[in-house]
Amino acid sequence: MAAEEKEEGWTWKQRGGAEVAGEKAAAGLLGQQLGEPARFAYAALCGMSLAWLFPEEEQSSFRTGFIEAFVKWLKLPDAVLPAMRAFAGGLGGEGTETFAQVLLKDPILKENPSGITQDLLSFSLRDGSYDARARVLLCHITWLLRIPLEELEVLEESLLESLKDQKEEESETAEASRKKKERRRKLKRYLLIGLASVGGGTVIGLTGGLAAPLVAAGAATIIGSAGAAALASTAGIAVMASLFGAAGAGLTGYKMKKRVGAIEEFEFLPLTEGRQLHITIAITGWLCAGKYGSFTAPWSSMLQSSEQYCLAWESKYLMELGHALDTLLNGFVNMMAQEALKLTVLSGIVTALTWPTSLLTAASVIDNPWGVCLHRSAEVGKHLAQVLLSRQQGKRPVTLIGFSLGARVIYFCLQEMAQEKDCEGIIEDVVLLGAPVEGEAKHWKAITRVVSGRIINGYCRGDWLLSFVYRTSSVQINVAGLQPVDLEDRRMVNMDLSSVVKGHLDYMKQMDTILKAVGIKTRECWQEEKGSSSLCNPAARKAQQAAGSKPGGEEGTEAEQDGADGE
Repeated sequence: MAAEEKEEGWTWKQRGGAEVAGEKAAAGLLGQQLGEPARFAYAALCGMSLAWLFPEEEQSSFRTGFIEAFVKWLKLPDAVLPAMRAFAGGLGGEGTETFAQVLLKDPILKENPSGITQDLLSFSLRDGSYDARARVLLCHITWLLRIPLEELEVLEESLLESLKDQKEEESETAEASRKKKERRRKLKRYLLIGLASVGGGTVIGLTGGLAAPLVAAGAATIIGSAGAAALASTAGIAVMASLFGAAGAGLTGYKMKKRVGAIEEFEFLPLTEGRQLHITIAITGWLCAGKYGSFTAPWSSMLQSSEQYCLAWESKYLMELGHALDTLLNGFVNMMAQEALKLTVLSGIVTALTWPTSLLTAASVIDNPWGVCLHRSAEVGKHLAQVLLSRQQGKRPVTLIGFSLGARVIYFCLQEMAQEKDCEGIIEDVVLLGAPVEGEAKHWKAITRVVSGRIINGYCRGDWLLSFVYRTSSVQINVAGLQPVDLEDRRMVNMDLSSVVKGHLDYMKQMDTILKAVGIKTRECWQEEKGSSSLCNPAARKAQQAAGSKPGGEEGTEAEQDGADGE
């Protein structure tokens, strides 16, 4: 009995009720247990949401394929397919609230709407691939049904937790058998991922290809025996294992790859010890002596996912850049620059002629290391694109966040990915802070094909250093780190961080505050913000609507976001 309760009742048990709903769902897939009106409303809601989230022509095959498979999943009659294709094509978007109410009135969901999150996640994982677009849809449906997004987070984490529990419960015979099979694969693993990843990737290996049978067993604990039936097959085991990357090594095994082009350093460092069905990769913009001498230092408070990595790249050149920044900013030149700021940046006039002579004299200190890192960051970004396209991280959604030259790495990564086929469904959200890249909307349009969720551009109008390094460029140049990117797309979110960031160095020193301002979870606010999502919460959407319902409009900083929460 205890096992049965664990199988289907964990969410309900946590929330203290609706055991009846859990028992009904246990008999099979929850979506199929709904009444026909609710199943129709459920499918229609997903179709309309797909049309709003991914209206582009290149996404039409994804929308159609998803909704057709979903109709079969819910065991709806084929007669509804034309209507569902129409909804997925953009028809009837104004009816989402009506369909949401019809769905919520079903007896199974009346007391527990969170069962929908469970069912939709089961559908999204059915073939062993967790498409970023599916997760964005999950977040959106969760919001439409007024379900705390934490339900999804807990569900994803519990799926992986169940694998650990299952491993501990293995009999000695099963353990010995599994170890024997592992020994047979050892040589192949060494050849595939190198000696280093045996130490760095072992934990991932235990929840990946090397423990695929456990994946199927754990899935049964979460989505029910009926939902996991397909996963228990040989084919199901293979596709489920694909979620976690080649040979289970994921990103930790990548650091031993050979040198690529001019890139001297490129490896992933773990920021957390956990595992998750979606991952976050953070990218640092420069290094400096002392407290911020490591790639991981700025991200110590971030907890966007249980599985987070930091990209270590070209440390030699980033350290030289950090030293140059200290030299430039900590001296007399800094005071002169602040005076120059009043006459230049604030008035919108940024040309070489308006900068003080003393500052221009010291320009050689920063220009060379900055130029070198500009070039290398672009190359690293292109290589990161190839790593992600090759699914080294497994078939899971990825969120990218970076500041300064780290944001530039992300920008070039996305541009490179946009040129490749099958680039969709990998990247969930991206956050670029103080990005030294072109800010014209036309240059950002291509990356909307790659990003499924949000593209956040965090900028500071008074960042005189960023203005200074672009002083020799055309007066008309737009720098994303200095102003909003005026792109008309629901993904684009501009956030003015001027009240938090007073200068370029603050992107490193004030990262904890910045993360909160742009809605990225931190360790401190994890418990406080249980019911919200960083990038898919009602407050963020409300703030976007408050910006004039323009997808490319500006959003405020943390204070304004708090105001949206209180409305």
